[in-house]
Amino acid sequence: MTDTKPFDGRIALVTGASRGIGAATALALAEAGAHVVLTARDVKALESVEDSIHAVGGSSTIAPLDLAEPDAIARLAAAIAHRWDRLDILVINAAYLPTLTPVTQVDQKQLGQALTTNVLATQALLASLDPLLKRAGHARVIGLTSSVGTSPRAFWSAYAASKAAFETMLDCYALEIEKLGDTRVAIVDPGATRTAMRARAYPGEDPASVKPPEEVAKRIVTLLQQDFATRHRDRP
Repeated sequence: MTDTKPFDGRIALVTGASRGIGAATALALAEAGAHVVLTARDVKALESVEDSIHAVGGSSTIAPLDLAEPDAIARLAAAIAHRWDRLDILVINAAYLPTLTPVTQVDQKQLGQALTTNVLATQALLASLDPLLKRAGHARVIGLTSSVGTSPRAFWSAYAASKAAFETMLDCYALEIEKLGDTRVAIVDPGATRTAMRARAYPGEDPASVKPPEEVAKRIVTLLQQDFATRHRDRP
């Protein structure tokens, strides 16, 4: 009998870790032994997630930041490099959902925010953290997406366009690093999940009719223990 956990000694970073799938994934990773760096804008919510992690005997570090803020991601990468000099797991979960509306009525400011959070921040994360991922030796990158990124839906154009670009960015990165080491990239479509974003998109839906974030988190932790091929697609 052994108490060894699968991610003992691993360093993980989860964006959008203050609630929903991000918070559940951070907790699940910590339970599996990883030291989890929690990022989001809401400090109190991050502290609450950290309390939950400590309650199960896990360890974490909160790093409040706005992914859209210039140089915020570079500063985060520098802090991780200074403390650990590597990053084993990167979960890109943070996302912005613009108001659902016809293409002709898309709010340009909201579209810009979606592209900044969902696409530009992703590129910045990969650019800043790539050296740390490669230094880890067997790093894993998980990107959370939506089915609208590949199957466009009426009124979802702004979000769908940003998620299509998000997936393409991750796919290109996977191809570029495929023969440079053992870093693997997976794109996970969680499907209908009980989150605040889902509630905004489907205000009349009974939350109990869709799966909880913990189910997605469990699948991500399971996936991270598998030797999947890069550019992997997964749906819990």
